[in-house]
Amino acid sequence: MEYITNFGFGSKTGIDLNGESNGILFKTSAMGPVELATTSFGQGISVTPIQQVTAVSAAINGGTLYKPYLVKQMLEPETNSVILQNNPVKKRDVLSSSSSELVRYALESVVANGSGRNAYIENYRVGGKTGTAQKVLDGHYLSGNYIVSFMGFMPANNPQIVVYVAIDHPLGIVQYGGTVAAPIAKNVLKSAINILNIKESKDGPAKEYNWLDQKYVLLPDVEGKSVEEAKKILKGFHLEYSGEGSKVIYQSPLKNTYVKEGGTVKLMLGV
Repeated sequence: MEYITNFGFGSKTGIDLNGESNGILFKTSAMGPVELATTSFGQGISVTPIQQVTAVSAAINGGTLYKPYLVKQMLEPETNSVILQNNPVKKRDVLSSSSSELVRYALESVVANGSGRNAYIENYRVGGKTGTAQKVLDGHYLSGNYIVSFMGFMPANNPQIVVYVAIDHPLGIVQYGGTVAAPIAKNVLKSAINILNIKESKDGPAKEYNWLDQKYVLLPDVEGKSVEEAKKILKGFHLEYSGEGSKVIYQSPLKNTYVKEGGTVKLMLGV
């Protein structure tokens, strides 16, 4: 319970937004073996999305819990002078930086090799965790009715953005967070790449593919090669040429980037 409260569950975060809830936790005095076990995987308790985002941010940012805010800055429209400025407010340290590093590693493995594989973005490092929560009606858990979710962040080694997506009782699809919510989070994270100027990285774990997945492979370097050599090296890819000459002077995509297996590679020719 000390860890749960340290991470901010059971109390309001203080975000500048009306109607915030404390969430629902068992009272410590009422916790027996069953309550202790179910709390560990989130059953029998309720937390708010902003509590979840705040806690996960602390787990991956090096271990510091911050007070969240909705608006970073408000400006006067004509003079551009600052009317309101919110700066990060530290609440407390909740775990060590080495433990936070292990959490990032574990959550990156979830996206590369586990249930969050649908959030994997080639050439970037993404971490995350899926969620599949049973819904309650009149004190009983419903059958086949879930809130499915995914919490994702990037880059996994130095997080700049956290995205939480929750879908209430999706229809016409298997109700798992990795199936429904993870692809949505992936699209949001992909949009953030240019906005936040997130750099590519090859240092993360490679994705383990299932037989239904679209596979990606590292593109070889063919610059400086003859056209015939490039054809042999890039066998299986669809090649498009521009320019004239017998030698490749430029390729797109660039070498050592992950590209779709059998995808299109453009080669500029010269002498």
